[in-house]
Amino acid sequence: MKAKLVCSVIGALCLSLVTGYSAQAAQREAQAGGTAKVTGLNPRGTPPPIPLHAMAPRLESLDGKTVYFVDDGFQGGDLLLQEMIGWFNRNMPNVKTVFRKKAGGFDGPDPALYAEIKEQGDAMIMATGH
Repeated sequence: MKAKLVCSVIGALCLSLVTGYSAQAAQREAQAGGTAKVTGLNPRGTPPPIPLHAMAPRLESLDGKTVYFVDDGFQGGDLLLQEMIGWFNRNMPNVKTVFRKKAGGFDGPDPALYAEIKEQGDAMIMATGH
């Protein structure tokens, strides 16, 4: 209770200082012959545009293909991918599965891994968390 009261008093003092300062600045500007102008900024900002990319074309069949399962480090993603690899091994034994962990986390590129997948893989499944 005491902490809430102290926080409320500090907040009120800060607010009065800010509004008092703004009022004084506006009064000085008005006395100097100008008009007071207050600029407000949008706290949400402007997000950068998101580039759109077309999806890769689907393969006719996975039979005899190599599918990379890539974990980006999100907690539990490796477990999900291992379950999927197990399903492929049991139900589609002609599909070669390769598990890799991506360097750099979910948002960082991994050029070496991408080059390996382009050279040796036919498809990729990436676990990106929820």
